[in-house]
Amino acid sequence: MERLRALVNEIAYAQDHAKLSPLQSSIVPLLSFASSLYSVTLSLRRSLYHFGFFSKHRLAVPVISVGNLTWGGNGKTPMVEFIAHSLADSGISPLILTRGYAGGDEARMLQRHLLGRPVKIGVGANRAATAASFFEKYGYVDPRGCRFSQRINIEEKVGDHLKSEQIAVVILDDGMQHWSLSRDLEIVMVNGLMRWGNHQLLPLGPLREPLMALKRADVAVVHHADLISEQNLKDIESEIREIRNSLPIYFTRMAPSCFFEVENVNSEIPLTTVCNSVLLCVSAIGSADAFAQDLRKLGAHYVDRVDFSDHHLFQAKDIEMIRKKLGELEVRFNSKPIVVVTEKDYDRDSEVLKHLQPFKVLVLCSKLQIMPHRGCSEDSFKKLLKEYLE
Repeated sequence: MERLRALVNEIAYAQDHAKLSPLQSSIVPLLSFASSLYSVTLSLRRSLYHFGFFSKHRLAVPVISVGNLTWGGNGKTPMVEFIAHSLADSGISPLILTRGYAGGDEARMLQRHLLGRPVKIGVGANRAATAASFFEKYGYVDPRGCRFSQRINIEEKVGDHLKSEQIAVVILDDGMQHWSLSRDLEIVMVNGLMRWGNHQLLPLGPLREPLMALKRADVAVVHHADLISEQNLKDIESEIREIRNSLPIYFTRMAPSCFFEVENVNSEIPLTTVCNSVLLCVSAIGSADAFAQDLRKLGAHYVDRVDFSDHHLFQAKDIEMIRKKLGELEVRFNSKPIVVVTEKDYDRDSEVLKHLQPFKVLVLCSKLQIMPHRGCSEDSFKKLLKEYLE
């Protein structure tokens, strides 16, 4: 199954199908047929919502949706965390609604990072029902009735009634295709390293919807912008502008802050620890390239990698394969390599990673940062949030 996922991913991001291997070419017709069925299903579903056969649920508080048009690696969850931090720092208590896909690794990571803050996290496929249960338990208050523009700056604290346990905003994680919930702000994340792949719909390509869906967006965010050239940034911006010229476009990056040991989540190890070291990146995330590039920038002597598909659950055979790779690196460089994983991999199953002993396993901690670009900055992004909450 892992090999099949890798094949499909290679096809989805191939710019020229004439250069595919015979094995890849053999499954293209099947993927193309499945993609056509997906397109028909997508159009039918969209029509049912458009003509009112399926209803949209309106929550009692503003809803901020963070989603994407392609699979994995777009920075949705880091953006959700960034928004939750910003709102909580302003005294606004948000509720994050997430599906808890593939064991809920992202939900667990959010819970760790937001511990001690007035942020709730609801996990479940039925987002409206999950929200209703949290509203019943904690209560809610609509911040649109607080006349923000006359009373607060997004950096300042608000009234005591918003500092309480009452939920004032819902953040919809991976919400762009969740049409059953109405939203007040639609943020679309774009993976700058991968863009739109071959521009085909799933499973032949990486697109969940056609690019014209960008017309529904209120904000576009190009993620991993620090890892691509200025020309590529301009090309992505131009593609977005062709679909919706007035769309605000922000650029973000993941900024590494420290490591912690897989045996001790409370440890804090400086980034300089891996300077001149031999590293093996092990990840099951949507953008393994970005992870490896970040580690190379930290000054490692050599960086090798073992990539799995997004949300992959490590098995015993995977651990054995990784141990074999580590042994080869140790012989080659006459030095014990260090394993580095992402927080998402750690939160998926921290115990299985301990089986890599006696090799050291470090977890890289990173935070999303908004990069200043043509007047778009962290301050302007927070101002935009405030305007939509009005």
